[in-house]
Amino acid sequence: MAKGYWVAHVDVHDPQAYEAYRAANAVAFAKYGARFLVRGAPQTQVEGACRARTVVIEFPSLQAAHDCYNSPEYQAAKALRDPVSTGDCLIVEGYEG
Repeated sequence: MAKGYWVAHVDVHDPQAYEAYRAANAVAFAKYGARFLVRGAPQTQVEGACRARTVVIEFPSLQAAHDCYNSPEYQAAKALRDPVSTGDCLIVEGYEG
C-alpha cells in the first residue's frame, strides 16, 4: 500500500501565534501516524514561485493522510493556523515504482 503525503507551502504572518497551531496539530498527527520529512528547513527556490516555508508529512497510507486532514482534531488545529498564515496544501499518494 502506498503511503500518503501532505505537501504544504506556508507564509507565517505571526510566528508566536503559529506556535499554538504547532502544539495543537500534534494530537492529530500522532493519532494518524504522521511523520515529518521536511518541517520549515532552509530552502532554495530554483524555479517558479513558492512560499517561505515548506512542510512534507508522511502518513502510513493515502487514506490516513485524508482522514487526518478531515479529523476534528486537525480541523481544530487548522482553525488556529488560518488567521495567522497563508498556505497551500495538497495530499498526494506516494510512488511505489
